[in-house]
Amino acid sequence: MGLLRTIAILMLVFYGLKFIARLAFPALIKKYMRNMEEKFNNQQGYQKQEDINIGETIIDKKSTNKTSNDSVGEYVDYEEVD
Repeated sequence: MGLLRTIAILMLVFYGLKFIARLAFPALIKKYMRNMEEKFNNQQGYQKQEDINIGETIIDKKSTNKTSNDSVGEYVDYEEVD
């Protein structure tokens, strides 16, 4: 009788943990993914969708200040010799 009771308790524990895992793990994974997405967006400097108006066009231009460094030297074309 003790063996059947032990097997029944083990089965109840196993199926109970399986049921709890089905409920808890998806919620934990969603929370983890949300945190990772936040970290990624913070690192990349992305703005949230609420900050950008729909239909708004943003143009980022590079600066036109080009500095030339003539002291680098002269370009020399060469050929390989075998």
